[in-house]
Amino acid sequence: MQWKSKAAALCAAWAVAFAASAARPDQDFERQHPSDDAREVAAWVQASDDAGGKPYLIVDKKAARLFVFEADGRLLAATPVILGAALGDSSTPGVGERAQNGTLTPEDKTTPAGRYVTQPGRNIDGEHVVWLDYGEALALHRLRPGRSYKTRAARLASSQPQERRLSLGCVVVPVEFYLDVVKPLLGSRSGVVYVLPETQSARELFVQL
Repeated sequence: MQWKSKAAALCAAWAVAFAASAARPDQDFERQHPSDDAREVAAWVQASDDAGGKPYLIVDKKAARLFVFEADGRLLAATPVILGAALGDSSTPGVGERAQNGTLTPEDKTTPAGRYVTQPGRNIDGEHVVWLDYGEALALHRLRPGRSYKTRAARLASSQPQERRLSLGCVVVPVEFYLDVVKPLLGSRSGVVYVLPETQSARELFVQL
């Protein structure tokens, strides 16, 4: 019965948050034209204190955008992002190992939806990243230099969300955004990242977690 009580509490918090956000919208957030799912999740996180006093980020996969919030719910910044090339909300078993050895299939390249407690760290090249799921090689990181840099930078600047679907699964942000926003906020402490689903509603996903 405990899980039923928790689910009921989460549903109640969601309903309260939805009503509050409609009555008192966050103007800074609204200027970013968030989707209904992003707006509801942001309000729910605050109403339920789901982030537990940590800063939190919302990744809206449908819009290929990232919203960064202080622990008190104030919007700190927002940016377009590059996401996994494949549509879908889950990871296939062993995807982390295949990402390391370069044997990912096109279907493997998803950005899985869910709630992640982050940890700062380094990838195999020594680059600073924010890990969402270390075991699955899922991270938030800056746009990397290399042969694909110009292509990815152009896609990142596109106004079309579908043009920003080309990573192996990680959430990729502009270099300046990572250095100015992400690293100062999460470079030495944990936060919470909510990756919104694209095959079900956000309420269905997060209330069931």
